[in-house]
Amino acid sequence: MPATRQQHQRNQSDQPVDDTSHIHASEQLRRLHVPEGLACPASWPFFPHHRQLVPRRPTALNPSKTRSELRATKKPCRSSRAHRDRIQDMGLAPRVIPAMHGFAFHCCAILTLLAVSSTARAGATPDCRYGSYRLADGNLVNVAPDDDDTLRWIKFDGATGALHKTTTGAWKSTYGWTDRADGLTVSFPEYQHADIPGHQACDTALIDFGGVWGQKVALEIKEVTFKSQGTLLAGRLVMPKGEERIPIVVLLHGSEQASALSDYSLQTYFLQQMLPAEGVGAFVYDKRGTGKSGGHYTQDYSLLADDAVAAARKARGLAGARLRRIGYQGGSQAGWVAPIAANRTAVDFVIVCFGLAVNVIDEDQESVELQMREKGYPPEVIGKALQVASAAEAVFENDFKSGFSRLDEMRAKYGSTPWYKDVHGDYAFFVLQQDSDAKLRALAPQFDWHTPFHYDPMPALRAAKVPQLWILGGEDYQAPSAETSRRISSLIGEGLPFTLALYPKAEHGMTLFETGADGSRISTRYVSGYFRMIRDFARDGQLHGSYGDAEVTAASLRKHD
Repeated sequence: MPATRQQHQRNQSDQPVDDTSHIHASEQLRRLHVPEGLACPASWPFFPHHRQLVPRRPTALNPSKTRSELRATKKPCRSSRAHRDRIQDMGLAPRVIPAMHGFAFHCCAILTLLAVSSTARAGATPDCRYGSYRLADGNLVNVAPDDDDTLRWIKFDGATGALHKTTTGAWKSTYGWTDRADGLTVSFPEYQHADIPGHQACDTALIDFGGVWGQKVALEIKEVTFKSQGTLLAGRLVMPKGEERIPIVVLLHGSEQASALSDYSLQTYFLQQMLPAEGVGAFVYDKRGTGKSGGHYTQDYSLLADDAVAAARKARGLAGARLRRIGYQGGSQAGWVAPIAANRTAVDFVIVCFGLAVNVIDEDQESVELQMREKGYPPEVIGKALQVASAAEAVFENDFKSGFSRLDEMRAKYGSTPWYKDVHGDYAFFVLQQDSDAKLRALAPQFDWHTPFHYDPMPALRAAKVPQLWILGGEDYQAPSAETSRRISSLIGEGLPFTLALYPKAEHGMTLFETGADGSRISTRYVSGYFRMIRDFARDGQLHGSYGDAEVTAASLRKHD
């Protein structure tokens, strides 16, 4: 059962964080990339759902089709995504761990199986190249650090690629997260490291993006701290320069344990730069127990919602007279948190991306059913697979302290069947891969996150008074969208202020992908219209026209005027 509020508050010491300050924008932009203190967590972020996380290398639905051995390498875990790739290489994930919604593994998913340290580029020299650029053709492109001394570019239309430095100083791009060259060459004229805060090179940084020139977008940035339920949290407000009134989006975490402020593998990293460059302010913060924030990591959605309320209050005060409207945006686990927060404070909108309107147990059951069906198994086999998954889920739900007899029964009954190895789900597979009850019991301390396994999100959704946009992917294995789409559609039918945007070919994180002959996936780009959709809804509370191949269903405007 979820812990009480008092239990969560005990022993939560405030960690020192810089007090509110208004620092030169160029210096702050350069700070955005530095994941200070970031290291692979000393526990497995059980429900860490991330495709919040930037995608990754190929992954397979069937872990038996991925390499089961750890890559021979002497390099440390340079970032959360690098570590996830190594976990996937051990055959522990169906696709890159960025996801597993409610229970996704995140970075160092399984400490007991992988003990890899992370340098996370700590202490790296601030780099003027990082940030958003307005190109001469009107497009916006963001440049961020990536693994293995590469850079990553992401355009506002969703296209993306990795940049590899050449001997001439130019950068050659590869398509999405593949290793194929895409013909794009990028350079940064007059680039130099910014050893001196406020150096003119960062204020006027230029880019040659495939022959199209662009200039860095100047932003106004405020670093802050604020308290929620006695815990000190670290945040940042990023706004376009000027005096005009603007909408502000409070960016909420998924279930990851990485820093939303500085981990470049998260969508919060580039959204906090791209949205302000498009006229929408962004307030981002490290949730409790992560990054620079104090407290302990938790899966208590109610407590996390209280933190989100405190974050919106802080953002509102910082923005002052410039604030036109304010609301929440979050992916994955934030789909459970944001609607609760919106019912507790005055906001103007909620945007949920690749989230769920079902509980944590149903999430895993839906994931197993979808995966088994796509593998071609008949209904009778899928029914048995769901029984196996249910036994595994019960062990998780009972904090690895009970449920073993039923699990043993399922193993004895079905363990030798040809389909048993394909029972995966979002987190059931982890239990099924352990070969003894003793090993499972030993995991209990690592998953003491007070997760509300049977939390029903529908009452909070039915109580919604402000417009909510739900952006879902039809190929999402970690947060299967079928039942959630049905439920959001039913709320629309009841006249509640919801809009549903379903991208039929998108996976978790709203990326498109290629599928290999062995069933592995590798992401290629974000779906067209995804970022524009977030911007428009934050700005206007509704959508306009078409957004790529999104199938949009909206409530009548009369219902929520």
